[in-house]
Amino acid sequence: MTGAPLGPTGPTVRDAVFDLLRRTGLTTMFGNPGSTELRMFQDWPEDFTYVLGLQESVAMAVAAGHAMGTGRAALVSLHSAGGVGHSLGAVFNAYRDRVPLLIVAGQQSRAMLPTRPFLSADEPALFPRPYVKWSRQPERAEDVPAAFAEAYHVAMAPPRGPVFISVPEDDWDRPAQWVEHREVHTGFVGDPRALLELADALNAARNPAIIVGAGVDDDGASPAVAEMAERTGAEVWISPLSSRSGFPEDHGLFRGFLPPVRDQLAHALEPYDVIVSIGAPVFTYHVHTEGPYLPDGARLFHLDCDSAQTAWAPVGTSVLTTIRAGVTALLELLDKADRPAPPPRPRLAAPPVTDPIEAALVVETLRGLMPDDAVLVEEVPSHRDVLHARLPITRPGGFLTTGSGALGWGLPVAVGRALAGTGERVVCVVGDGSSMYSIQALWTAARHRAPVTFIVLNNQAYAAVKALARRIDIPDVPGTDLHGIDFVSVAAGLGCPGRRVDKAADLGEALSHALGHDGPFLVEVSVAASTSSAYSSPTDSRNR
Repeated sequence: MTGAPLGPTGPTVRDAVFDLLRRTGLTTMFGNPGSTELRMFQDWPEDFTYVLGLQESVAMAVAAGHAMGTGRAALVSLHSAGGVGHSLGAVFNAYRDRVPLLIVAGQQSRAMLPTRPFLSADEPALFPRPYVKWSRQPERAEDVPAAFAEAYHVAMAPPRGPVFISVPEDDWDRPAQWVEHREVHTGFVGDPRALLELADALNAARNPAIIVGAGVDDDGASPAVAEMAERTGAEVWISPLSSRSGFPEDHGLFRGFLPPVRDQLAHALEPYDVIVSIGAPVFTYHVHTEGPYLPDGARLFHLDCDSAQTAWAPVGTSVLTTIRAGVTALLELLDKADRPAPPPRPRLAAPPVTDPIEAALVVETLRGLMPDDAVLVEEVPSHRDVLHARLPITRPGGFLTTGSGALGWGLPVAVGRALAGTGERVVCVVGDGSSMYSIQALWTAARHRAPVTFIVLNNQAYAAVKALARRIDIPDVPGTDLHGIDFVSVAAGLGCPGRRVDKAADLGEALSHALGHDGPFLVEVSVAASTSSAYSSPTDSRNR
């Protein structure tokens, strides 16, 4: 708490809120300003930074990238109902990916609300639901600072996620009270009896497996899970459509990526008798098939911090726990197994150097040039399997993508991650279709000289949609061809330099220049159209 009130009338709502934000480390605001937020900006503090996104979904996703890079919540300002509406695809992604965001939206003055004024939001607390953890428009102006404090603690409590507060514009000048400083410690360990049951099952298992979800990386539990795999000799898979990695993909126990198709997933798990899913849903599917969730005789355990997720899981025994605390406790109960190591995985053959350029060649070339500490951000649905098979993620925090599928996430997330100040080069591999949902983020990258390399794989189509259509015997889908977009010119118009590559012979030099550029740089690569079907088989890194 700051202490002495400001002047004879004490602090305003603005004073108390900005004091709270300062004490929680939220001194960077991401947003796109509007008229209903103007009074919030009065006497803008010198120690606060405003990062402008040219559209609200871009501002939201840049904030999310920053939050994932810092490990702390990020602050987002939106403009009343219209701005919140623009942002909702990114809010959905943040919710599914468990990104802690404190979203504050402007609202018209309280005295005007009964007359449904221009730009006002009807029932603002309901607007972003169900894709926020908590939402409120406080009943009284003096309740606003305490609502901010509650929102922050909810956002940071496992499972973390976005929260929303609507503030009428005249509230900011009203008198309020300082908010007392307090700490909330959020880690918790699952029921000891349940962890003992799981340990006994692993100790007695014939052939166990571990499925790693995004929650492992989010909670900083990757080293503990790697130790668990090594102690038990369990083979490790990444959960379907995971937004993070969570396990070193060059590890001898790593097997690959489970498909989001029920029968294929169950088939991939057939060798295992005890399966432990950690920090992941059970299970994420994209294409419907009939059949069992698990192979016959397999026993599933599920560790996660989300009580709702453990409630709807269709099979298995769930243990409610934060991941790092739960796995650390479990390690004390596990015996050292004496299981033979799985055979090493041969690398895939080098892709052909041909024109038009194959996506596999782009990925292999990038693998040879990318700095060891780079952070890879991916939103290239047509080529995600190729990228996973050829570019292993080997360190915690080294990979980000969307776990929900709403396009437009990757490019601004990469910008926000690059602005987190941790020093790594961020490499964003994005499809031509995906990039156009949030191309405005290039302006923010250029304005802040963000250390990010954008690689646009241009196949002139929504090719992932075409591939999925072929899988269900729909050969021709209207509206899936994208022609005539000059990404280098678009980037230049937004202040970001770039280069187009049409010939395989030019690829290495172009990527090398982009990775070493001081500030953002975009490389547009004209790639061959993909002809593979979506989810034709599990992505097994035995063939890497």
